[in-house]
Amino acid sequence: MGKELLTVTERGIYCEAGDFFIDPWRPVDRAIVTHAHSDHARWGMERYLCSDESLLVMRRRLGDEAKIDSVPYGEVLTWNGVKVSLHPAGHILGSAQVRVEHNGQVAVVSGDYKTEADTTCTPFEPIKCHLFVSESTFGLPIYRWSPQEEVYADVNAWWRSNQAQGKASLLLGYALGKSQRALSGLNPEIGPIFLHGAVQGLTEDYRAQGVQLPPTKVIGEAEGKFDWSQAMILAPPSANGTPWVRRFGDHSTAFLSGWMAIRGARRRRAVDRGFVLSDHVDWPSLLSAIKATEAERVWVTHGYSATVVRYLQEQGLDAKVLETEFEGEQDDAAVEEVSE
Repeated sequence: MGKELLTVTERGIYCEAGDFFIDPWRPVDRAIVTHAHSDHARWGMERYLCSDESLLVMRRRLGDEAKIDSVPYGEVLTWNGVKVSLHPAGHILGSAQVRVEHNGQVAVVSGDYKTEADTTCTPFEPIKCHLFVSESTFGLPIYRWSPQEEVYADVNAWWRSNQAQGKASLLLGYALGKSQRALSGLNPEIGPIFLHGAVQGLTEDYRAQGVQLPPTKVIGEAEGKFDWSQAMILAPPSANGTPWVRRFGDHSTAFLSGWMAIRGARRRRAVDRGFVLSDHVDWPSLLSAIKATEAERVWVTHGYSATVVRYLQEQGLDAKVLETEFEGEQDDAAVEEVSE
């Protein structure tokens, strides 16, 4: 085999033949960005490339001064003889896998992804390749997600129960992706739905991209002595425990995350309920996604990469751990100012 199509440098995953980086974590001239979460879309790049679906949220995250180009899923660009295309990753709105082809070799960088389709983003598309670079945020056999419809039903039941007890419902989820997915599963017939300011703008970007979501209001639109006991409030995790929540009076707090599958996670988050909903693949979906690529080599990054690599090697694959600065399912809204 000749020279590797992709390498990892101190600035990120690099394609020397095409002279571009994929989700770099240090400033570079040309960055292909898989999605707009802050550990993948970082400030300081000379030029960015993302999917068309991701453009609005990328601009909101990086600012109008950032030089961002976008392409439709599947459109092929050629840089220095290297063919590059973006394909749906199913993680959040606009999330993409990056397909790179040169001299008969195909590499695919997954970014973050999930294989369960939802209404807020284009579903994951398996891509055959020789080298697959995969995340492994939840790469342990204990992580197995229930169907999202069951989680939505539980959240709506929790909301009704809180109403019966005279409590507002404060649902915490990452401002980009998780909040919009949660919103898509809420039943607006139960009561009014309000959004924290950090969630509001991104939700409008989703709507502008054609994603159908229940009607919402921002907190500041509540008039007078509003009865919050009937309301569902979506906010980033960083809002929990701050003076901002006092206006709601008696309330119950819940957190949406794959980490809620672990005993003690709810207590550490200081919330009343934990709902297991992740925008990343669980263990069986991770393995099936890797198998679908038919890749001969698999590089595994962020999460339980060593465990996944050991398993893949036992299955006869050429697998190794790839050290990166990606974080997986973290509180992407932690840097947001907690405001209305």
